Parts: sequence; structure tokens; C-alpha cells
Amino acid sequence: MNNKFVKALFVIFPIALVAGLGAVFVNLGMAWFDGLSKPTQWIPDFVIPVVWTIIYLAFAVILIIWQNKEKIPKHTIVLLIVNGVLNVLWCLLFFTLKQTFIGNIAIILNLIAGFWLVWDISKSKKLYSLILIIYPVWLSIATTLNLSMWILN
Repeated sequence: MNNKFVKALFVIFPIALVAGLGAVFVNLGMAWFDGLSKPTQWIPDFVIPVVWTIIYLAFAVILIIWQNKEKIPKHTIVLLIVNGVLNVLWCLLFFTLKQTFIGNIAIILNLIAGFWLVWDISKSKKLYSLILIIYPVWLSIATTLNLSMWILN
């Protein structure tokens, strides 16, 4: 097998795992979620999966390009893993386990980790960080919506 192909699999598999587990946990709680009171300034339902798909694709493309040019620093890999775990954890806590308060704690930690990740990437790859800023910005929006749902429910 081609070395670049194998390297790409090491990027794509964890991203697909995070996206897949997140989707499973979200889907398990959708009936409950649909019954919650939401703020009047809610995002249309179709936007959320589109934005997440863009975020996951951006990470996949950037990380594949990066690793084909040079080794991704270990501290960046650790931050990527932390963000993936927190993302899945939030989906599990908020949607599947219906723990809105603890889910808010998880998403706030994810938000902090997301900004930390993009800041870390910016130290060596400014363009990559500018593209990936969509991730913590989206987490900021999600955190605001989560907090408002916790207050309303």
C-alpha cells in the first residue's frame, strides 16, 4: 500500500470515529431533544449537520496535507485527541444521557480545548489555523445554544 494512503487512513479513521459516535449519540436522544424548549434564535435544523461535515472535512484535508509535508507535532495530536473525546462526550452526556448541566460543562471544556487547538496550530501553520477557526467559532455558537436550552428547560 502507498505510504500516503496509510497516513491518510490514520487521519480519516479517528475523524470518522468521532463523527460517527457523535451522530449515534445525538440520534439516540433526538426524540427527547425535539421536545425541549429552544431559544427563539435557534439555528435551522439542516444547518447543524452541514457545518459539522464542513468542520470534519476541513480537519481531514488539512491534517492529510500537513502530515504529507511534515510530522504533525505530538502536542497537536494530543489536543486533537482531547477535542475528539470531548466532542463525543458532549454528545453522549447531552443527547443520550439527557444530562444538560453536565453536558454544558463538557461543551465549555470542548470550547476551551477547541480554541487551544487552533492557537496551537497557529504557532506553526497560520493558514491552517485560519481555516480551522470555524471549529471553535461553531463550538461558541453551540455552547450558547446549549446554555440557553439548559436555562429554558
